[in-house]
Amino acid sequence: MVIHLKDVSLVRGDDHILNHVDWHVEEGEHWAVYGMNGAGKTALLNMLCAYYFPTSGEVEVCGKVFGQSVLGDELRRKISIVSAGVQDKLHTDDNSFEIVLSGAFASIGLYEKPSDAMREKAKRILQQLGSYDYANKPYALLSQGQKQRALLGRALMADPEVLILDEPATGFDFIAREELLETIEKMAEAENGPTLLYVTHHLNEILPQFTKTLLLKRGQVFQAGNTKELLTSEIMSDFVEVPVEITWQNERPNISKI
Repeated sequence: MVIHLKDVSLVRGDDHILNHVDWHVEEGEHWAVYGMNGAGKTALLNMLCAYYFPTSGEVEVCGKVFGQSVLGDELRRKISIVSAGVQDKLHTDDNSFEIVLSGAFASIGLYEKPSDAMREKAKRILQQLGSYDYANKPYALLSQGQKQRALLGRALMADPEVLILDEPATGFDFIAREELLETIEKMAEAENGPTLLYVTHHLNEILPQFTKTLLLKRGQVFQAGNTKELLTSEIMSDFVEVPVEITWQNERPNISKI
């Protein structure tokens, strides 16, 4: 089991951020994590990366049991995250190749000399992501989609067991979003790739490869299970508390208010 959360709660002051969360992710599964703003998605991600520890309950991630195992950097080498927070910290003068290489050291910027094997690995990742042609282009001059591919490459350099994609298409136009989703689709279909967690509040970004979905609401698990069984008009109307209709196009869900 890659992720095991049992009756997990997180309290900060008077705020109950997560409440009695049960969630289990098996190896080989790809999950969408869907919730509106304020649902507790960020807190959940921070807990998976051992930045937060539960107030109560049991957490096990990649074989590491919180409270029994040494966590921190050791766990974070098993988990990579692509988020706006990481993007904001990058050195914009670095090119795509350097950003991808930095993932081998889990550093922001390159401060150590990469080995020839690391360089070859970074080249292969850039080719796989369709980014090789602009490998030497400064990050600041890349398009939105190109920047996210550089971040994906950086994350993959560490060979993570779990790759968290936290709202990766935020602010994208629809062309850039679809190009990014095509890249993620290929990653999900790759053999021996990491378990993917795609965190979003846009239902139509959930690709068919994400066969499992966690619905998070006010810090609680509303429901979790097979995507097509959960994303129905009836369940989602209860979830968002207004009547909605769920339709499917190209194996992806769309939501509209009735």
